[in-house]
Amino acid sequence: MLRRVVRQSKFRHVFGQAVKNDQCYDDIRVSRVTWDSSFCAVNPKFVAIIIEASGGGAFLVLPLHKTGRIDKSYPTVCGHTGPVLDIDWCPHNDQVIASGSEDCTVMVWQIPENGLVTSLSEPVVVLEGHSKRVGIISWHPTARNVLLSAGESPKIKYFATSTSYAVHPST
Repeated sequence: MLRRVVRQSKFRHVFGQAVKNDQCYDDIRVSRVTWDSSFCAVNPKFVAIIIEASGGGAFLVLPLHKTGRIDKSYPTVCGHTGPVLDIDWCPHNDQVIASGSEDCTVMVWQIPENGLVTSLSEPVVVLEGHSKRVGIISWHPTARNVLLSAGESPKIKYFATSTSYAVHPST
């Protein structure tokens, strides 16, 4: 009985190549908070990365063309009193990002057209209503200014960000 020695695979002769340092983001202190969400979000203009921050939660917003070593004094988006657990870009506006945090709030931020020059600490809208930490946020893919959030509490909040209130009374 013959046994195959070499496994048949169409990827057998495919090899990866490391990206050069000038095309990477280097020296970013990514958050160590354990939560089942992504630590970054990308849109056509920016990449946002949740980072370690003392005294609350913060995240970086970098233009896609800014690669290489990121200075520790680079401006951040910092307004939460607890660690940021999730971030999501608005699908209808490349300058709008939402963040959910351990402080039971969701904040919506307006990023300047050319990126951050100074740290941003004042959100456009603060969405409250959760009794426990907010770990999952997601924009509605087709309806404008509609944001869903969930966390440890057994409820999903459905917010209209233009009014900053939960849309459905039982949410």
